[in-house]
Parts: sequence; structure tokens; C-alpha cells
Amino acid sequence: MARHSALFLGVVVLSVAAAAAQAPQAKPAPQAPPPLTVQPITKSLYLVKGGSGANTAFFIGEKEVFAVDAKMSAASAAGMLAEIKKVTSAPVTTVIITHSDGDHINGLPGFPKGLTIVAHGTCKADMVAAAEALPELKDYIPNKTYSDRLELLPGPAPVILAHFGPAHTSGDTVVLFPAEKAAFVGDLLFVGRDPLIHRHKNGSSFGYVETLGALLALTPAVEVFLSGHADPLGRADVEALRDSMAGKQAKVKEMVAAGKSLAEIKAAFGVVDRPAAAGGPRFPSLVETIYLELTEKK
Repeated sequence: MARHSALFLGVVVLSVAAAAAQAPQAKPAPQAPPPLTVQPITKSLYLVKGGSGANTAFFIGEKEVFAVDAKMSAASAAGMLAEIKKVTSAPVTTVIITHSDGDHINGLPGFPKGLTIVAHGTCKADMVAAAEALPELKDYIPNKTYSDRLELLPGPAPVILAHFGPAHTSGDTVVLFPAEKAAFVGDLLFVGRDPLIHRHKNGSSFGYVETLGALLALTPAVEVFLSGHADPLGRADVEALRDSMAGKQAKVKEMVAAGKSLAEIKAAFGVVDRPAAAGGPRFPSLVETIYLELTEKK
């Protein structure tokens, strides 16, 4: 009898263990975003890091504040506004959008309605499309657009918007602060990884390289480059990224001319494709993007 009882208990234990192994694992709790921090670049220009979404910035004029990008959540955008109030009593009147990615625009509902929202015309079109999936954005579609260059704040300390062609997207804006010798470039600079080219937004790797060259050729020269996903960078960082991308373009072009396949080219560069996020698009590597730009029929 004792033997049968032991066998029965063993079966029960094994059954419980098997059921536990087959049970779906609980998803880890989402991590809270890092706290917002404000880094002074000059007495008028500040970089805002942390919170949800990409880095943002703000510039304090004589009577008003210009915010650059809007974080990824309304809570982080509201936190950004609270940090601005700690620095100045001047009102935020304008939000400049560098491009239409969600980590730069989804926080717009955290800003008061009725502000001037400025972006490149193509960026506005992308945001109109984005608002179909995120209706809260419909009250924050840019109400001021430009094509190539726009001087928002004239005078001795101007704020100038410039578009140099398709790069990360086809509607990228560079925000120039000539008096500060600084620029906010959105997603035009990455450190430690290849930049992402949004082909579904008509971005271009070759246009990206041209844009980096244009940034380096600006007069007066920009010395400090602020971006969505890095600490402040200098001219040497921009030159290094430009040269790295141009070198990869040259090598891919040579391999295409030699009849190499995309798989062979990826292997030569050691590219391992990342799977697409659930329900999201697949983002090709820089090498694949260059290959597609070189081989697709125009």
C-alpha cells in the first residue's frame, strides 16, 4: 500500500511540474522611464534627457521659449514643461518637431493646445497619418510648415529651421542656434550603432550622408550637435559618422558591381537582422538599405 501511495504522489508531483512548465510565463513589469534631467548647453539652450522617448531641448528667447520635440508620452512632456518653469518664467509659445517618429511626437498632448507647432511640410503629412492611429495627436498637427529654411526668431540670437533633403526621413528638420554655435538634429546622429533609415518615410542613406556634410559646411560653424539619442557631440563625431556611412556605401556598391547577393553582402558585414516588433514594421539594417537604394529600379 505504501508503495502505491508513493507512486501516486510521484505522478502528482510530475503532473504539477509539467503543468507549471507549460503555463505561460508572466511578463516582466514594465520599467519606469528614467527621471528627466536638464543639461545646460549655453545660458539659453538646454538639453532634456530621460523620461519616455527621445531627448528634447528648449531655447529661451527674450520673451518666449521654443521647445524642440515632445517626448513619447504626455506625462514626460508635462514633466519637460515643469523643468522649463524651473529655469525661466517665459512662456512656451512654440514646439518645433524634427521628424514624425512616435518617440518625438507622441507626447504632444502633454502640451497646452493652441501653441505654434512647426515642422517640415512632409513631416506634417506623416503626422496626419500618425493621428489616424493616435487620435490625441489630431489637436497637435503642425500649424506652421516650411520647405527648405525658416527663420523663426530673427535678431542677434536667431532660431533657424533647415531641411537638407531626405535622410532619416524625408521631412527631417535641423534646428540651428547660430549664436550658440549649436544645432539640434533629431535622429541624424547616433553613437555606437548605425543610423536608422526609414524607407517607409522615404528616408535615404545617401541623402543622410549629404545632410551630414551640409551640417559640417554650415557658416558660422556648428560646434555642438544635440540629438535625440546621444549626449552632446562635436564635429569629429559628425565627421566619423559621415565617413563610416560613406565607406559602407562604397563597399556595398563594389560588391553589387561584383554580382554579390544581398545575403552575401550582409554576411560580409556581419549583419544579423533583428526581428520586427509585434505588429510593427521590420527595419532593414543600414547595409540592406544601401543595397536596396543601389539596386532598386528608379
